[in-house]
Amino acid sequence: MKKNGPNSQNASAGASGEPAAGAGNQSVLTISDNLEQTLSNIKLELGSSPDLKIRKVQLGQAEPVWAAAVFIDGLVNSVAVDEFVVGALIENTAFAAEEMPREPQERLQLILGRALELGETSIKDNWNDMMLSLLSGNTIILLDGCSKAIEGGTKGGEWRTVAEPSSQIVIRGPKDSFVESIITNTALIRRRIKSPKLWVEFMKFGTVTNTDVALLYMKDRADQKVLDQLKMRLKKIDIEAVLESSYIEQLIQDKVFTPFPTVYNTERPDVAAANLLEGRIVLIVDGTPFVLIVPTVLAQFLQSTDDYSLRFDIATLMRLVRYVSLIILLLGPSVFIALTTFHYEMVPTPMLISLLAQRENVPFPAAIEAIIMEAAFEILREAGIRMPRAVGQTVSVVGALILGTAVVEAGIITPVMVIVVALTGIASFAIPSYNLAVAGRIVRFGFMISASMFGFYGITLGLIVLIAHVNSLQSFGTPYLAPLSPFSIRGQKDTVIRVPMFLINLRPNKLGYMKDDKSGKRKGTADTGKDGQSGA
Repeated sequence: MKKNGPNSQNASAGASGEPAAGAGNQSVLTISDNLEQTLSNIKLELGSSPDLKIRKVQLGQAEPVWAAAVFIDGLVNSVAVDEFVVGALIENTAFAAEEMPREPQERLQLILGRALELGETSIKDNWNDMMLSLLSGNTIILLDGCSKAIEGGTKGGEWRTVAEPSSQIVIRGPKDSFVESIITNTALIRRRIKSPKLWVEFMKFGTVTNTDVALLYMKDRADQKVLDQLKMRLKKIDIEAVLESSYIEQLIQDKVFTPFPTVYNTERPDVAAANLLEGRIVLIVDGTPFVLIVPTVLAQFLQSTDDYSLRFDIATLMRLVRYVSLIILLLGPSVFIALTTFHYEMVPTPMLISLLAQRENVPFPAAIEAIIMEAAFEILREAGIRMPRAVGQTVSVVGALILGTAVVEAGIITPVMVIVVALTGIASFAIPSYNLAVAGRIVRFGFMISASMFGFYGITLGLIVLIAHVNSLQSFGTPYLAPLSPFSIRGQKDTVIRVPMFLINLRPNKLGYMKDDKSGKRKGTADTGKDGQSGA
């Protein structure tokens, strides 16, 4: 993604503004001093699109001059265009015969300074900049005899209203979520952090889409090295289209070949604000309600906003449940395969007799059973997501019940295997982060294969490889397993357990330092604290 518009070549086409032959995809049009020629070029550039609207206005009395307001229907605030652009030009008394200047540039300045009633205006003298502004929802004002244009800030149109989050539900906490408008999303964060230290930088990515991206950080808390590294990676991006924040995520992450997410995403403004207060950096991409947060650690994906709305003992219990759920997701089927295939001596005798009796008429070994059932569960899960919301959940539940009952009665799968697979699926839903749950679902197949080949020895080998891989990951220089590796005593206050709020007396982050709430001085090294799900 280059930080330029879709037409990066600025070339002149002569005084008439005619397009040059053989221009290809690069625009060689210019803003002509002939109003009709410029309007004709705009129509040519947009293929005479029906949503292109042009409103001509006559200015002055003795020596009238024609002006035109050009905008894209659906991208602008129609009220602002009618009242503060077209209406202001028609009704403004500055265009009386005795006040209307003769020079085109002076007329342009008169319109800019005294006629328009918009809060945001600027002059465009470049064709590509003018077209990008027009396609971004602004209104372009052209004046006959002048080779420059006025940009009026009239962005609007229909947007989804702020509603309750759909993927990150909490019992107690704010009920608003990000939407597809970048301006609305930045406002949702500024409502929570009313500080001049919250800095926002805008940039564009995608040589065709020219997608707006906002970079937010707390100037006094963000690590400058992380910020510089992020900006360096963003500058290297070169792509035609950015339609979702995942495009940016995949291009800036540290390691590509890993199932584990190293960039955190959320649709909750309170989570983004809390991470900003902890020194992290937020990326908001226009057109998507999911914002990106860097750097991140593994513990952050296992924590929820509820952890800071509930009492510390309840929050600690819920966190332990999530960690146990992750272990069940990774190792549940593989442990059952190892026990029933290689390590019968570890199973109590009555249970072993029951298991062997169930397997008497089953044609497949335990490993094949597990793979078949896990694959069927994944198909049901995907079908439930893709189907209409009214029937998706019903189909998933009914399908699982019917399938489980049918395969047991047919003698294809043992009842215990159905229980193990169901427990594994339920455990995946207990993990707050969808990305981490998907990573666990992928890794569990590797453990199932290793357990079917070597039993617990294979599981042990898989754990060694998994821990080594996760420990090698970093998120913009931050160890992925922090504060467990490297170990930090202070960081344990708010990682697996959550101590009472009054004991969390440091403003923590995972960027390699701790800051005291009162003095603001940096203390220690490689310390960490809150997971970024609550305010500091």
